[in-house]
Amino acid sequence: MKSVNIYTLGCQMNVYDSEQILRLLSSLGYENEEEPENADLIILNTCSIRQKAADKAFSFLGRIKKRKETGAGVVIGVGGCVAQQEGRQILKRAPYVDFVFGTGAIHRLPEIVKRAESGEKLVDIDDNGDIIEPGTNGNLPDTSGSSGFVSIMRGCDNFCTYCIVPFVRGREHSRPAEDIIYEIKRRAKKGMCEVTLLGQNVNSYGSRGGDCDFADLLYMVAEIKDIRRIRFATSHPKDLSDKLINCFSKIDKLCRHFHIPVQSGSNSVLKKMNRKYTREHYLERINSLRKVCPDIELSTDIIAGFPGETESDFYETCDLVEQVGYDSVFAFAYSDRPGTRASSYPMKLSVEEKKKRLNEILNIQNRITRLKNNESLGKKLEILVEKVELKQDKDSCEGVFISGRSFGNRIVHIRENPEKYEKLKAFKGRLVYSEITEALGHSLKGRLA
Repeated sequence: MKSVNIYTLGCQMNVYDSEQILRLLSSLGYENEEEPENADLIILNTCSIRQKAADKAFSFLGRIKKRKETGAGVVIGVGGCVAQQEGRQILKRAPYVDFVFGTGAIHRLPEIVKRAESGEKLVDIDDNGDIIEPGTNGNLPDTSGSSGFVSIMRGCDNFCTYCIVPFVRGREHSRPAEDIIYEIKRRAKKGMCEVTLLGQNVNSYGSRGGDCDFADLLYMVAEIKDIRRIRFATSHPKDLSDKLINCFSKIDKLCRHFHIPVQSGSNSVLKKMNRKYTREHYLERINSLRKVCPDIELSTDIIAGFPGETESDFYETCDLVEQVGYDSVFAFAYSDRPGTRASSYPMKLSVEEKKKRLNEILNIQNRITRLKNNESLGKKLEILVEKVELKQDKDSCEGVFISGRSFGNRIVHIRENPEKYEKLKAFKGRLVYSEITEALGHSLKGRLA
């Protein structure tokens, strides 16, 4: 058997794409290899949402260049959003790369790899707009695991001024519900009990393609017997309907967590971002969610230092973070992305100022998160076990370390005596209860209940 190492950067959609890549390449006799040093084929699945992610991609390519220089015969490919954006420029910058494939070329990967193995240099970034998900092909093996991602749509039509996604993922198009349900059922039979439905804006599922809206799709997924938990990402506030909000009181399998990116708390900045909603609309949707589901856990994305963001704008964002009381926040300093409208905006903030504002947001949220975590002390939470490891802690004491995620979205760590390992390793992929004994900054500690 040949081996492939897939190095994935970026969002959950990229993780899902990497799973599809592995499925496709199994038809050529490839098996997964965790270490690039041992692989016959290395594929870098890139992200370009921020400059830091793009820099990581070329840094990784620089590290694996040595494999080519040693004459090991390794084949190197680059896919994902940077590949879609840069195309042939990647071969100029890194001539040791053998092939480049875009976000719409994944289903053509077996043919691309076969040609690259024969010595041909290839660039395939054509995207005809069709959604072809390898997961719906009955001849391909399914990735194992109790928790998995399933793509329900591709692309985005929102064109936020800072975002490159519509240019590298294409226009929005939904998969047929029948295909989605088929894939989930098939993977559920292999052991998947928690599914995360993925899209750039799942709230608008069915607007282009598909045959129902997103709320109806959730009800269909909930009818699958072996699925115990349902999650989704990501949502756009402007498309958050009452029908979808009401799903949180009517679908028992729907996890009590909602990631709803706000990006800024200032109406002035939101308008420059082309977000198509106001601060007031966003807060009204949050209030509606909490009215329907009081225990819902909320997370968000925030951009610090958008071009032209004044101190007043920034403190409106800080105030919104305090007012909503998120359970977690993913905050980032603004960075220009090539081809976006915001990249040509004047009044750019300095790197130092962006970092200062970013740190202030994170400090506020860290305080709120710890307070939220303290509320879980003494409670029994159902967790889906993701890891069971026999290892040593920082004091060289051996133990069984269990980690999992609650029905909301909290990470729970459990430690047990090492002699229990043989029994506890079977817990991976199972739903168990943990009594919470300690609240940390970004996670919880507990014991098996």
